[in-house]
Amino acid sequence: MKKNFLIAILFFTILPNVHAQQFIDKGVIEYEVKSNLKKSIGSGMWADMIKDKLPEFNVGYYTLTFANNKSIYKFDRWENNKIPDYMRKDDESNVWYYDFNKGEYKKQKNVAGSNLNLEDSIPNLHWKLSNENRVIAGFNCRKATAILFDSVYVFAFYTEEITLPGGPISINGLPGTILGITIPRLYTSWIATKVMVKNVDESVIKPITSKKVYSRKEFQNLLDERTKDWFYNSDDESEKKEMLEARSRFLWTSYL
Repeated sequence: MKKNFLIAILFFTILPNVHAQQFIDKGVIEYEVKSNLKKSIGSGMWADMIKDKLPEFNVGYYTLTFANNKSIYKFDRWENNKIPDYMRKDDESNVWYYDFNKGEYKKQKNVAGSNLNLEDSIPNLHWKLSNENRVIAGFNCRKATAILFDSVYVFAFYTEEITLPGGPISINGLPGTILGITIPRLYTSWIATKVMVKNVDESVIKPITSKKVYSRKEFQNLLDERTKDWFYNSDDESEKKEMLEARSRFLWTSYL
């Protein structure tokens, strides 16, 4: 009898805390995006000419504002201004709008100085969940992996405490919000630095409008055509291979 009484007390002590658990469905997440510039530009005559003028890493900050199962992700600021203007403009102009209620996205991607607008359904990524966990921005996150473009591995950490099934750039589709991403072949990582839930300006969560809109496939075909002759000017096979990999990194980054 005494044992049952103690169990009952323990149950009613824990129960209020269980009901008090809150799931975040509106907020602003700041991400630190860090890329290894010298590795990402590859090798070759052009790359070798500018490597010494660049810092090893490029670090920028982006915000993901979300509410009502919609989100907008865009550039906020650089950690430093040592990156040439022509290498910064694309990042500063890119915008990702996602409506998970309708299953569609609208993006603006700046490619070689031109803003191109995309509109399409949200593609499904095939995620494999693991039991590995880590804490990011104060949230317990679980690891998941997926493969993009047939061969590009993505390592993500997501939290179910934030209900949006999205994250930075075009990576989404997990049962919670992605707070950390690493894509080794792009030499880039995205890590949430803070999550803000007060005074969220929901008015910024709106789609990009444009007269000319490309589907995902049309956009990929356009870039493939524009870059088909890039990075081929070498007789050295090892250098040519590295240059082709640099072209692939450019395309993958543009598609994301």
